[in-house]
Amino acid sequence: MSNLDIAGHSLAAGKTIKDHIHVRGTEIHIPHVVLCGKKPGKTVVITAGIHNAEYIGIQAAIELSQEIEPDDISGNIVIIPLVNRSGFENRTMSYVYEDGKNLNRVFPGNEDGTVAEKLAKVVFDEFIIHADAYIDLHCGDGFETLEPYIYYVGEAPCKTVAKEMTDCVDTKYRVRSRCISSGAYNEASMRGIPSVLIERGQLSLIKEEEVKADKRDVVNILRYLGVLEGQHDIYPKIDILEYSNDAPATGCWYPKMKVGDSFREGDIFGEIRDYFGKVIHTAVATEDGVLIHQCSSLSIIKDGPMVTYGVATLPQ
Repeated sequence: MSNLDIAGHSLAAGKTIKDHIHVRGTEIHIPHVVLCGKKPGKTVVITAGIHNAEYIGIQAAIELSQEIEPDDISGNIVIIPLVNRSGFENRTMSYVYEDGKNLNRVFPGNEDGTVAEKLAKVVFDEFIIHADAYIDLHCGDGFETLEPYIYYVGEAPCKTVAKEMTDCVDTKYRVRSRCISSGAYNEASMRGIPSVLIERGQLSLIKEEEVKADKRDVVNILRYLGVLEGQHDIYPKIDILEYSNDAPATGCWYPKMKVGDSFREGDIFGEIRDYFGKVIHTAVATEDGVLIHQCSSLSIIKDGPMVTYGVATLPQ
């Protein structure tokens, strides 16, 4: 794709742009960096902080924007290091501050909608839709532990390239997502833009080795796409389908497993107890699988995240 203009910026070879774009009807200004290579090639968009308390991706994106030089790029790299800025600055634990919405459930957005919907609209229309490939960085929220894994959309018209992008990421597990809407990378995928979502890090902690791992993965994908020079590495994967069990009640959560644990049908994920210590729900596995994501705080909220697990499937 030939991109002459992104977010109002004309792309000129060798140019570096650091700017903000205003989300009309809000007080939000989205920081972004555009790195214009000296040679022609693909345009890759990288986002972080769609969930604002997922700090590993945010820090990795900031560092990548400082470390990659236009002289080394064939094409363009567009980095939004912090999408949900108002959530970050008000520490809302991954919801948009003004309307309490999960930003990654409202893409491609609506310019006449709530603040989250307006924000999604600008990010999608001004940045993502112009991409030849898209990388979205996530991790576990402040109450979540997580085994590193990567998503691609299994029904997308561009799934072959997206799956090859996942091969470049150093995680054990790969989720073939069946969700085709509402998330940024899901919507991009269904429009023919090869897209992946990397999950690494947990509990809103910053760990240098995880930031470095995210950066290595992004650079490796960029090498595969020909945007950066160098041989890309390939990492074997276990392919899984993802299933989530939300909490049926509010109370105190006592997990019995750790992320990365394999389990069998009938094993107990954990218990929800009331404030007198009485068990009000026992979460039991209904099939064999591996635990990839779970609530790890004492507080658990009805209809909120409890456990997410993967079931092995054949590669497609």
